[in-house]
Amino acid sequence: MPLFEVETESHIIITWAADNDEAAAVVAEAYPNDTVTRMTKRPRDTWVISKSALGLSGSPLDPCNTARDCLSKSEGDKVHAIRLYMHETGVDLEQARKVIESNMVMGW
Repeated sequence: MPLFEVETESHIIITWAADNDEAAAVVAEAYPNDTVTRMTKRPRDTWVISKSALGLSGSPLDPCNTARDCLSKSEGDKVHAIRLYMHETGVDLEQARKVIESNMVMGW
């Protein structure tokens, strides 16, 4: 089954689906208020995220309880989680983005 990358205003969803319609249905079920803005059928059946692209290379990844709490409170909405993390910790936007995204990668 192909792997699809589906982007909405608030999320990037990676899912297996038989076709575009099935991938869109997965998004509609999980995030009924989101509109699909981009859908890409991946050329392979795996998904890789580069730690260096996130600015996380060279140091071991350690889950951050504060970031995971922010992700939980935001129900997985990355932008809202970043704002919550900035408010909770006082860090700048770029640092908050890196922490939230790295914790999303680790499967909060």
